[in-house]
Amino acid sequence: MSSRLKSFTSWERPKRTAYNAVLARMRSEADYHLASFFRAKEFVRLQPPILTSSDCEGAGEVFTVSTNARDTAGLTVGRGNGERDEEFFKSSKYLTVSAQLHLEAFVHEHPSVWTLSPTFRAEKSDTPRHVSEFWMLEAEVRTELLDDIMDLVEDMIRTLVYGLQSSSILVDLAAARGKATRTPDDSTLSCLEERWKRLLRPSWPRLTYEEAIKKLQTAVKTGQASFNYAPSWDAGLHLEHEKWIASEIGLGSPVFVTHYPASIKPFYMLPSVDSFQPQNSACNTVACFDLLLPEACEIVGGSMREHRPEHLLRAMKDKEISPSNLDWYLDLRRYGSVPHGGFGLGFDRLLGYLANIENIKDVSWAL
Repeated sequence: MSSRLKSFTSWERPKRTAYNAVLARMRSEADYHLASFFRAKEFVRLQPPILTSSDCEGAGEVFTVSTNARDTAGLTVGRGNGERDEEFFKSSKYLTVSAQLHLEAFVHEHPSVWTLSPTFRAEKSDTPRHVSEFWMLEAEVRTELLDDIMDLVEDMIRTLVYGLQSSSILVDLAAARGKATRTPDDSTLSCLEERWKRLLRPSWPRLTYEEAIKKLQTAVKTGQASFNYAPSWDAGLHLEHEKWIASEIGLGSPVFVTHYPASIKPFYMLPSVDSFQPQNSACNTVACFDLLLPEACEIVGGSMREHRPEHLLRAMKDKEISPSNLDWYLDLRRYGSVPHGGFGLGFDRLLGYLANIENIKDVSWAL
């Protein structure tokens, strides 16, 4: 064994391997505790398709599926009409960007469903927070209240942290990270413990997007903060804004920001009730939320879903989305629907936060 260790080009490699082994075990433990949480709440776990004709987010950031299959003559296989065609299917198919639409199809039969499955985004964002392939936890439930969805998210994350604390993961993670980074185990452990405790704080703050923008603008005017991107209604929240909100408003705890402008959100979101519509803006809002983690970024996004067929069709047209590939989704409303909502959680981002790893690439497939 000793001779094999000497063959490593870097003496750090065994230490890094030990650290990544703990990350893999934490990933497995997290899957177990999340599955137990949803099972206790009588959720049905589903395995949605990976190949789909739907672009759930409507942003066009999809990977198109093609084949390199060839016939005996070495020609690309066609559709049987004498033409050579590079497409395997009769219409374009993509790697899924979200399982949401398919989960919604089941929520009519089951009151609550969930999945933890791979997701693919063709985003040209070379940042520590983005990868092309990642795992996302998604859930859909019958409800009329956005607060019910946020309550579920809070309960889920707290339960996960309590579950991980009941194992040796935290201590093992601190020890392995300390060896890999040459940091004392006690300082690494205290840092991770504080990070986990933040997620266990009761009653995470909730504020509307309008309130968040006003607080950001006030902070700039009073000199309390300066940003590279000026906070404005139409521009959305940038990472620097999200970090400020979690730090200054959440005081280190997670923060929900709710009711974003409809213009910057996907087509399927239900409009906010009148009491949450902005008073001084012509832009309508939708019943949605983002969960912001301190020192990190948005980690969960959720909303109430538009369940009225005529309103959904109008929203699709407003977003210039062709209904042709989503007829089945519209049919779910045409032939009877129920008020419902759901969320998507970036599983790799959450694990990265728990392990205090900034680059999601080091979490998605740790080697």
